[in-house]
Amino acid sequence: MKKILILLIGAVLLVSCQFKETMVMNEDGSGRMSVAVDLTELMAMSNEFGTDSTATKQDTIIHLKDLFEEKKDSISQLPQAEQDRLAKIANFSVHTVMDPETNELMFDVFTNFKDVSEANELMAAFQESDQFMPGGDESGEAVDDNSSDPSYELIGVNYSYKNKRFVRDAFIKDPEAHAVQMDSLVSVEAFLSSMVYTLSYTFPKKIKSASAQDAKLSMDGKTIELERSFIDYFKNPDVLDLEVILED
Repeated sequence: MKKILILLIGAVLLVSCQFKETMVMNEDGSGRMSVAVDLTELMAMSNEFGTDSTATKQDTIIHLKDLFEEKKDSISQLPQAEQDRLAKIANFSVHTVMDPETNELMFDVFTNFKDVSEANELMAAFQESDQFMPGGDESGEAVDDNSSDPSYELIGVNYSYKNKRFVRDAFIKDPEAHAVQMDSLVSVEAFLSSMVYTLSYTFPKKIKSASAQDAKLSMDGKTIELERSFIDYFKNPDVLDLEVILED
């Protein structure tokens, strides 16, 4: 998580980057959830100033379950708490796209679910997965890299869907670690304000009502989008809490 925050701070000092959390839900309640960060502008800036001449084109998907299976012997040596943490994110995958020629740089963590609550560890998986970003350590030897760093516990999200009612409930997982991280970001808060976190959720039926009055609905009434400043979300995750009621 420290690596992600350092990268993001560096990016915002030069250009803007965007987070997007996307969900597509099917009639039976199954679907796909992802959180992606678009760093294309950062890639363009890096190429312009020649700061990353070693960058190579890639389009890869790493399934954490497969990676953890490959590293099961070393993982078995970790403290039980670390093994439990990795088990919670095993069903997530990491998609990385980097093209120095087009300046495309995208990082996406996703999972397919039978029940949306299976995506509750989405943010933990995103924060854990920084080792798979370009320039990260893909060896898997550092799967316990967060063992002495509580920052991966900063923000959590609980998702639920029952009786045509969908709820996104974000919360601070470790108030002390969150306060420390907030103190470290004070000097760059003005720059961070240009970062946007967007929710884009598509449901199988039309949306009857939503708790966020400023949310945008698609023409067919099945997709809702909600935007907040990343720094506002980081300060108070409740700003992206959302309740959606679907029509019968």
